[in-house]
Amino acid sequence: MRADARKNRDHLLAVAGTAITEQGVDVSLRDVARRADVGLATLLRHFPTREALLEALLRTSFDRLTAQAAELETSSSPASALVSWLRDCVAWTTEYRGVTALMAAAIEDTESALHASCVTLRSAGARLLARAQAAGMARSDIDGSDLFALIAMLAWLGDQPSLAPRAERLFEVVASAVLTSAGAAPEG
Repeated sequence: MRADARKNRDHLLAVAGTAITEQGVDVSLRDVARRADVGLATLLRHFPTREALLEALLRTSFDRLTAQAAELETSSSPASALVSWLRDCVAWTTEYRGVTALMAAAIEDTESALHASCVTLRSAGARLLARAQAAGMARSDIDGSDLFALIAMLAWLGDQPSLAPRAERLFEVVASAVLTSAGAAPEG
C-alpha cells in the first residue's frame, strides 16, 4: 500500500474509532466519511462494508487482547491471569458502544469479517480458563463460550447508563462465581 493510501486509511480508522465511541457501531458511514473530510466513495474504497471497517478497527484490539492472554498464561497465577484478562476484555468492549452484540453475532457467523478475530479471542480466554481449571482455581462446568458470553454480559451492563455504576461490583460477583475458593477473586 502506498504511503498516502496508508495515511488515509489510518486517518479513516482513527475517525471511525472516535465516531463509534461516541455513537456506537451503528454510526452512519456517511457521517464517518464527513468527519474524516473525505467522500463516502473514498471510505468505501478502503472499507467496502461496515463490517470491513469494524474488523480493521477492532483487529488491533483483538490482537492485543490475544497477545495479552498468551503473556498472562506464563507470567501470572492462573486465577489472576484469568481475572485480569477478563477485566481488560470487558473494559475494551465497553469502549465501543454496541460491539458486544456484533461480536456475539460474529462468533456464530463464519461469513462475518469479524468471525476469525472473535474465535481467536474466545480461544485465548478458553486457554486461560482451562489453565485456571487445571489448577483447581476455576469452576470446571464452564467453557470458553461461557466466558465469552460473560464478557458480553458484563460489557452490556457497563453500556447501560442506569446500570454502569454497578458494573464493577457485578464484575467482582461474576469473577467470584467463576473462580473456586482456591482461586478466590483478587481485588482490583
